Amino acid sequence: MNKKAFSTHFSLGAIVAALLLAACGDRVDPAPAAAASAASAPASAARGPGQPVSVTTSVAVERDFEVALEAIGTVTPLSSVDVKPQTNSLVTRVHVKEGQFVKAGELLFTLDARPDEANLAKVRAQMVKDQAVLTDAQRQLARSRDLMAQGFISQGALDSSQAQVDAQLANLVADRAALDAAQLALSYNSVRAAGAGRLGAVNVFPGTVVQANQTVLVTITQLDPINISFSLPQRNLDAVLAGLKSGGAVVNAKLGDAKNSISGRLQFVDNAVDAATGTIKVRARFENREAKLWPGAFVKIALVSQTLKGAVVIPTTAIIHSARGSIVYLSDKGRAVLRPVKVLASEGELSAVSGIAAGDKVVVEGRQNLRPDAPLAERSASPASAVRPASSAASAASAAS
Repeated sequence: MNKKAFSTHFSLGAIVAALLLAACGDRVDPAPAAAASAASAPASAARGPGQPVSVTTSVAVERDFEVALEAIGTVTPLSSVDVKPQTNSLVTRVHVKEGQFVKAGELLFTLDARPDEANLAKVRAQMVKDQAVLTDAQRQLARSRDLMAQGFISQGALDSSQAQVDAQLANLVADRAALDAAQLALSYNSVRAAGAGRLGAVNVFPGTVVQANQTVLVTITQLDPINISFSLPQRNLDAVLAGLKSGGAVVNAKLGDAKNSISGRLQFVDNAVDAATGTIKVRARFENREAKLWPGAFVKIALVSQTLKGAVVIPTTAIIHSARGSIVYLSDKGRAVLRPVKVLASEGELSAVSGIAAGDKVVVEGRQNLRPDAPLAERSASPASAVRPASSAASAASAAS
């Protein structure tokens, strides 16, 4: 019995040992897992708690900060006039070229004036004839008065002579009116520019027959000054109206990828909100002596709605948006200090905030590795990300232009 029991226990022990060895074969080696965990840990943990975190800082400055409303606008000319003839005639000469800039009153086209010149000569001849008849009637009236004084003719005969003189005077007045009409018709054969601007395509050539008020000879577009039309959301209506009442808020326009913007003034706010889009139409006027703004072009618009006086300005990249609100990290005596801030306004790469003071150093790069009171290895910000003590980009461009 003892030998049988010992054999049974030995068999059970062998089975248990085999099971334990199989389980050990499926177990994962903890060394690789620990290595992967260390590799995925933050860089700050790899450095150890006492090693400084390399960061880039920028100094907060105090200055006036312009808050701008941005939109996409379309360049529109103040006027674009289709030049049409005022008489049926034939083009005899073209005095301008396509794309030419012209002044008001400059001669553009000459039409065939021979019919109108003949009519003018006819009217002048009629005036000479009527003047001769009037002179004769005046002599007859003078003679009749002498005869009336001597009692040789009646009062009726004298009145008849006076009526003839009055009738001839009326004929001369009519002749003068006809002369003015003939001279006006003759002037229509010299087509002049009604205003200054740039010519478009010339649509006629010498020998072209034109019809009064129908044939478009050329289009004159005024380029200086010029307007930019754009739309803003209804919520900005109060700010836009306030800018209009103050003499025209500053509006900055940037064309395409241009670095510098052009400064203009708010000129017009529409009298109704578009019910379909919930926007208000706005127009600004710009000087355009160098013809940088071209009708129909799309431009980026920034309307300065207000100016924050003495605001604390920092790079926008320094702000961290967390569940508890906006925060920044400051560099204070080589240590990281967490500071909650309130963003008052943002414009491009800069933001105006409250909660910190001018002169504080905010962390711009490397803030993702920071914890409060962490040691810092500080570097100055590059000129591109540093806050300059000048006005904002919009106002700087305005001053440059």
